[in-house]
This record gives sequence, C-alpha cells and structure tokens, in this order.
Amino acid sequence: MFKHHKFMIAPSINPVAMKTFFACWMVLALALLLPPAVQAQTLPSENVTVLKNFEAQLLDAERINVDPTLPAPDTVRSEQVYRLPYRELNIDYPPPSIRPYGMRREKMADSYHGIIRAGGGFPNSLYGNGSFRYLFEDKMDLGIHINHHSASYKKLENQRFSNTDAGLEGTYYFDQGFAVNAGLGYDQKNVFFYGYNLDPNFSDTIMIPADDVHQRFSTIRLHGGIFNGERTVADFNYKAHLDAYFLNDSYASKEKGFDLKIEGTKWFAEKHSLDVLLRTDFTFFEDTISKKLHNFYLIPAFTFHADAFSLKLGVNITSHNDKFDYFPDALFTLNILGSQLAAFAGAEGTLQKNTFQSLTTYNPFLVSRPDLRNTRVMHFFGGVKGNVSIFEYSGQVGYKRTRDLALFQLQENPLIPAHRRFDVLYDTVSIININGSLIVNLIEGLRIMGTVNQNIYTTTQQEKAWYLPALSINGAVQYTTLEDKLVVRGEVFLENGVPYLNQEGKADNLNALFDVSLGAEYFFTKNIGAFLKVNNLADNQRQRWLYYPTYGINALAGVSARF
Repeated sequence: MFKHHKFMIAPSINPVAMKTFFACWMVLALALLLPPAVQAQTLPSENVTVLKNFEAQLLDAERINVDPTLPAPDTVRSEQVYRLPYRELNIDYPPPSIRPYGMRREKMADSYHGIIRAGGGFPNSLYGNGSFRYLFEDKMDLGIHINHHSASYKKLENQRFSNTDAGLEGTYYFDQGFAVNAGLGYDQKNVFFYGYNLDPNFSDTIMIPADDVHQRFSTIRLHGGIFNGERTVADFNYKAHLDAYFLNDSYASKEKGFDLKIEGTKWFAEKHSLDVLLRTDFTFFEDTISKKLHNFYLIPAFTFHADAFSLKLGVNITSHNDKFDYFPDALFTLNILGSQLAAFAGAEGTLQKNTFQSLTTYNPFLVSRPDLRNTRVMHFFGGVKGNVSIFEYSGQVGYKRTRDLALFQLQENPLIPAHRRFDVLYDTVSIININGSLIVNLIEGLRIMGTVNQNIYTTTQQEKAWYLPALSINGAVQYTTLEDKLVVRGEVFLENGVPYLNQEGKADNLNALFDVSLGAEYFFTKNIGAFLKVNNLADNQRQRWLYYPTYGINALAGVSARF
C-alpha cells in the first residue's frame, strides 16, 4: 500500500528545482505502469504536505506573423473523355402542332358564301336556285340549298313537270379531333302521263284533266354520321354514316330505306392502307302488301403502294335472304411513264338494289307496284389513263356479267286507259363496255371535255335489252374570261335510239337524241349578273320512252346574285 508523503514546496521555484520536480512525477508514473512485481516495491514512509497550489507561468513569446498565399494555378488544360453506355429511350409525347410561319401572301380571289339565280323561259318555265354555305370559326360548317324548275308545253296536253328540292346540312368539329354531321332534306317531283297524246290506240278527242294523269313523288331524306375530323395518332380513319329516306307516291305506294355504313382505314408507312366497310342496307316497300329487300355487305381490302405500281386486294361478301355471295374487289395500277401513262386492270362485283326510288328516278313513268330485286353484277375491266401536256385522258374496256338486270316494257292499264306506264322485267345480260374521256386545256380559261360510252348487250330470255341505250356521246366547251366575269358554255349530247317492242310485237328502235345547247353567265358588278341558256337548238323531240317525247327547243334566262 502506498503511504502518504508530505512535501515542502518553496514559494519560489528556480529552473533546476523545476526539473527535479517533474523528474519525480515521471518516476511515480512509471512505477504505476510497471508489472505487479515492480509495483510491490514500497516507498520510504514519508509524509508530503502541500502548502500551496502550483501556478505555472509562461515566459513572454515573440509573435511571428505569417501571410498565407495561394499556390500557382494549373494552366494545363486536360481533355476529359466520358464513355456512356448506349440506351434507347422510349418517350411518349403528343405530336407537335405545326403552324405556318407568318409571311406575306398574294391576294386570293374573292370567295362567296352564297349564290341565287332566278328566272324563267319558254315553254312556260319557272326556275330558281339558291345555296348558302358558311364556316363558323373553324368549328361548324352550315349549308342550305333550294331548287325549283317547272315547265309546261301546251302543244301536247299535260306535257309538264315540276321539281322542287330543299335541304339543310351541317358539320361540327370538336376539339377532341372528331366531327359529326347531319342533314335534312325534302324533294317533290311532279310527273304527268301525257303519253296518251301519241298513242294511236287512244282517241285524241278526249280531254284528260291533269289530276287524272298526275304522279307525285314526295321524299323526306335524313342523314347523319361521325368521323375523325383530324388525323389520328395511330393513322386510323373512321366513319359511321346513316342515310334514310321516306318515299310516297300519288297511288298509295310507300318505301322506306335505311343504309348504315361503318368504315375504317388503317394506314401503314403513310402509304399502304387496310380498309374495312360494313354496310347494312334495309328497304321496306308497301302497296297492297309489304315487301322487303335487305342486303348486308362486308368489304375488307388491302392496298399496297410502291413507286411504280399499286395493288388493291379485297373481297366483297354480300348476304341477302341468308344467301351469301363472294365478289372480288381488286385493282392493279402500273405507272409506265409516270403521270403521262398508267395502265390499270381490275375485277369487282356486288349486289345492286332495284328499289322503287332508284327505278322511278331512272324511269319516272313506272308503275306504282313494280317487282323489286337485286341485280348481281360481276365486272372485269382494264385500261389506260394519264395526262400529256394539255391533255387528260382515260380509256377502258370491260366485261359485265349481270343476273336480274332491270329492263322495261310498256304496260296497258284497262282501268285507266289514259295511263301509259312501264313495268320492270329482269333478264340475265352480258355487257361488253367500252368508254373513254378526254379533257383538253388549250389556253387559260378554255376547257374542252368529252366522253364516249358504248355497250354491247347479249340477253338470255329477252330479244333486246329494252330501253337501255347502247351508245352515248357527251361533249362540252367552257370558256371563262374577263377576270371571271363571263362564262360561256356549249354542250352536245348524242345517244342512239333505244330498242322497244312496237305495235306488232316486234323489236324496233326509237329515234335518236341530238341535243345542242348554248349558255352564258355575265356579272355586271361584283355581285350582280345575268344568265341565259338555250337547250336543244336542233329542236330534237326524241322519245326516250315510247309515246313520251322530250321538249323541243327551250330556253331559260334570269338574274344572278352572289354574296
């Protein structure tokens, strides 16, 4: 055990004593750290008495001032090379809106939202035409039209007609990229069976009131649909459209039609397309009994576009009364000399409806209770087209195989002897078709157009293709001058006499059509003008339908206003 020792510390300590004191404390510390054998040693038994706490004092030191300095900068530029691993990033972002750069442009020609024409002529004609269309802030397109034309030829009793047509339609474009359209229309056609005047079997001494030979077709039309108003991100175009009509005539015949079409087109590489059309076409006809004529169509097709050719391959799948038919839908086009010369060939087929509306549009003197059927059509064709310098041309040769093609035959009506009306009959007919068209732009403002169509019919049951024309030629010349203030137009129509059965029951031909017409329209001011049109200068009174001659020379004149 350590014993307490007492030390006497003098008040003042010199340097030598100081060193001795520190040496004693060092010895004591070493002793405490030595192994137990050393620690077992005992110190002399003495007492240490602390008289005063030690106060250490440092001598004055001289301050040395050091001013720090920055090391010299490294002016050697080293090139750093970073090697990053390649990684493809898939970033989904909406396509940008491309806006045209604002720049000065030339003044465009004046455009007009509407035009009105009104006038009259001979024989006892009244004419009116008006239309208006406007686009509201690139959001809604609204249009309205109304037309009327009537005439009465007093040389033949009840040779008159009257046609009136009016409609309203519009399209609205939504910000989301789709658009909807809808329309409502009404037309009325007044037809008179004046054929009794030329029928040798009918007495010309009997006066027939107009109401006894009057036929009126009244039709209400509705349509509407939805489609993509802008290009979609997926390059997919879509359209769904419904057409409906409600037709009534003066003899209690009614017909309703609903035609729904759903179309889609997917584009690949912005030039190849996959098209699909689904169509349901319903027809309800009512007279003394009800009849239905419903068709369904599914038409998928793919079109491949290359630099020198394009190829469309598809199929038209039709269904009627649960019976399916398959028709080709193919077209091959080969660019031989670019836009100057291209050759094409194709095959197509379909079921073509013969409704009360379509038949009376072609022949307004039809009976009110016709037989309604589908015409099955298979068409193979080929030809050339193109434009060279001032010429635009096309020519085509084709072969059609039809089943139940609509032909016409005059019917006697013992209940109403004055009525000379036609019935429809059907036959299987093969048709060789040759047609061509030519457009010539000689100088600025002068345009010459012409078309030729030749049909060669081969019937199966009937002797001839009754009332179907074989050769048709149309030509027109139009010249626009005086800064678009004056438009002059001339037209020529030629058509062969159609075959029919004469009084002896033998095949014969009616007289041919030769119609030359001239017309002009001139605007005295920016908005006000006048028009004149003279038709059938050769005074050709051709009978398109037996006992129904057309008008001879006739004319219309009036005023025009555009705004």
